[in-house]
Amino acid sequence: MLMRNFDKPKSVGTNNRRTRKKEIPEGLWTKCPHCGEVLFHKELESQLRTCPDCDHHMHISAHERLIALCDEGSFEEMDDNMQAVDTLKFKALKSYKDKINRYRKLTGLNDSVIRGTGALDGKTCSLAVMDFRFAAGSMGSVAGEKITRAIELGAAKKYPVIIFCASGGARMEEGIFSLMQMAKTSAALAKLKEVGMPYISVLTNPTTGGVSASFATLGDLIIAEPKAMIGFAGPRVIKETTRQELPEGFQTAEFLNEHGLVDRIVDRKEMRHTLIRVLSYLCPA
Repeated sequence: MLMRNFDKPKSVGTNNRRTRKKEIPEGLWTKCPHCGEVLFHKELESQLRTCPDCDHHMHISAHERLIALCDEGSFEEMDDNMQAVDTLKFKALKSYKDKINRYRKLTGLNDSVIRGTGALDGKTCSLAVMDFRFAAGSMGSVAGEKITRAIELGAAKKYPVIIFCASGGARMEEGIFSLMQMAKTSAALAKLKEVGMPYISVLTNPTTGGVSASFATLGDLIIAEPKAMIGFAGPRVIKETTRQELPEGFQTAEFLNEHGLVDRIVDRKEMRHTLIRVLSYLCPA
């Protein structure tokens, strides 16, 4: 049973910060970044990390998304041991190798994409899900390779391909090797189209940079989560470059839906049902 109308401890509404920290165990509550409502973690998880008060869609891990999406026990991960290589020996304040190791410890992942096969109402699909927690979902060689392999598997096995995008763009520490992934993933999608299998792209908050400029916006059907930020460069950069005032809601899923880039906006809680229905039309056999 959902605990939407639960009673919060009195300390949540007080101004005594010390009392609040003492009486509310750390890790049990999350404050919605949009409306400020304090939410019990179990309620938030039951709502797939969407705020029950304002419907703000918070970041969700790739594993959580796959559990909510696939038939129970049907997902089989592939290439989970694939890891990035510091080919350029990139160093800034920290070395690239140290940054990757930190993200591995933080997320339990080896890179920003999980890929494999899973069933939606019995229909086997080739799936790839980006995890924004890992280096802001940036696309390096490993992420691009996993995305490409997911597409190639769909073409070889005649599986529909579904990719969930969440990315800050290309991974600067890999330079040209990161940028190459844009062409590689796009070429793989051309092969998928040749065999007549559908590709569904799901854009989540945010989907930007080289990801938005390649496979994210090449779907036969492009779905977006509500209020997701979608674009190539940020609004400030575009405004300074064009010297024009940007329209209200620029780069939101709703704006792009109105202007034809996004086909449909789907609440996260309705995503599995929507994709099952879409697949019944696109892959009826």
